[in-house]
Amino acid sequence: MSRRTRVLKRPTISPDSTFHSILVSRLINRIMWNGKKTVATKIVIDALNEASTELQVAPLELLETAVGNVRPTIEVKSVRVGGANYQVPMEPYEARGLRLALTWITDIARKMKGRPMAQKLKQVLKESYNSEGAAVAKRNSVHQTAAGNKAFAHLASRLGRKKN
Repeated sequence: MSRRTRVLKRPTISPDSTFHSILVSRLINRIMWNGKKTVATKIVIDALNEASTELQVAPLELLETAVGNVRPTIEVKSVRVGGANYQVPMEPYEARGLRLALTWITDIARKMKGRPMAQKLKQVLKESYNSEGAAVAKRNSVHQTAAGNKAFAHLASRLGRKKN
């Protein structure tokens, strides 16, 4: 076993060509299926433009606020102690919180039926911007689970992370 600390080499994500934003580029990558990036780009840009005109805000401000309203500030991790598994509340890393928020937004948009993906994503973004809808409910359920397991916060030291 190597004694060196592992260094994660994350790929660099270039900004998208329309808004010049890495956040938009990450959303496009989450929406993309089967390597069809141009289709995903069109879906995301259409959804952002339509939602921003309806809410009368800038598209980037809309996305940043929506993601900020969905991003979890605390989550639970499983820790095995003496044969029992405990759900320990922890603060997620910045990149993980962003990834969870984008994943929840895209998953909820995909689960809607009967409309094109751009319309579904527009609806989810508008709801998330207003702090309502299924994506915010998902975040609230994660926070509620973490609050219910606050008694196990002292076990966070076993994971080597900050406890809440």
